Amino acid sequence: MSLRQMEYLVAVHAAASFTRAAEELNVTQSALSHQIKALEREVGGALLERLPRGVQLTAMGRAFLPDAELAVRSARQARRAARAAAGATGGELQVATLHGLAVGTLPGVVARMREGHPGVRVVLHEYVAQEELLERMERGIADVAFTYEPPPGWSGVAQPVGREELLLVVPGDDPLCGRESVRLEQLADRAWVRCANEPRVEGELFLDWACARLGFLPRTVVVTGHTTTAARMAAAGAGVVPVPSCIAGLVAPPRQLLRMDPPWCRPLSVVSRAQPMGAAAEFVDLLRQAQPGQGL
Repeated sequence: MSLRQMEYLVAVHAAASFTRAAEELNVTQSALSHQIKALEREVGGALLERLPRGVQLTAMGRAFLPDAELAVRSARQARRAARAAAGATGGELQVATLHGLAVGTLPGVVARMREGHPGVRVVLHEYVAQEELLERMERGIADVAFTYEPPPGWSGVAQPVGREELLLVVPGDDPLCGRESVRLEQLADRAWVRCANEPRVEGELFLDWACARLGFLPRTVVVTGHTTTAARMAAAGAGVVPVPSCIAGLVAPPRQLLRMDPPWCRPLSVVSRAQPMGAAAEFVDLLRQAQPGQGL
């Protein structure tokens, strides 16, 4: 089997149509069908089921697809790495990240990247959960990922690029409004807004772990999928929530933002399957320069 055949299968699956996939690949539909049939003969069974409206994967196709996607992405990354090593200034940079980091930190970094490399197109993949992001990175979804420090056992490269402080968002009528900082034990009676991407410490969600050490459990009233949604909920009066400092000013006025005492910080990292080169390496440097919390 060939890489081209796997690329064709991935394209047909993504388009759910031989016609659309042939147009995207700039090949004739008959040539595309011929290559898919050759691939099916090679693996010993049908990978796609032709339906009256479109196509779908068979059981064999579903088993085959993840490795085919990885092979196609790896080949594309290999081409980009080779171009970077040769000093090519154009091309594409694939970046994966979490939604909150994409909203808060990356706009300025991407803008500076575009200034220095106007010929490089940046493609951003956003995720809600760290676990999904790392799983997709192992499958080759992007050249680099900007995220939090990966857990022990991450199989690729991980480079620290700074630290992120968490600020507490409180409702506009909360007695804490206008204060500079607050200690966690002072929040024992508060309602909390929680985010699905909350990190774990010693197997427990961070907030549960931290509050339990002080003798209370947080009263959770809202659980959201996105950090920005959680912050907006808290600012509107639903409860209190810790949010990254990079988005805090976007979701609440200064009087509704408090530092935790002692400060809550978490390390930020760039992860990749191989050492970043060329435009990817310069993107990593820009991320380091953008992190004001490196010294915390």
